[in-house]
Amino acid sequence: MENVANGAQAPADHEQPSAGELVKRLSEQVSVLVRDELKLAQLEMSRKGKQAGVGAGLLGGGGLIALYGVGCLLACAILGLSRVLEPWLAALIVGAALLALSAVVALAGKARLSKATPPVPQQAVDSVKADINEIKERAHS
Repeated sequence: MENVANGAQAPADHEQPSAGELVKRLSEQVSVLVRDELKLAQLEMSRKGKQAGVGAGLLGGGGLIALYGVGCLLACAILGLSRVLEPWLAALIVGAALLALSAVVALAGKARLSKATPPVPQQAVDSVKADINEIKERAHS
């Protein structure tokens, strides 16, 4: 130990930190860890929310296109009754094409929605579990 100007001795480099210092370090590290995990969870939930929003929009778009398809098919039935061949055949082709398009858009929306579920920040949960396991391992060693 070396003498300091005021007469106290400075601790040597090989001494272990006190229990109070260890608790202080633990408290600081846990605070930083919790803040970082919350930031990760917030980021992950934000990404999933955006995926759900896009998926819901596409699903709604598919529903709107299907509505136009139904309108065309109704026009087809009306024209089919009033005319013999050409007008209803055109309306049938357009209506079928709109319904096919609506199916494609609805399936794309469903795929996007399935990417956003379950609405759990899985990366953050996995990270917290890994942190807990690391703390347990170090506590037992």
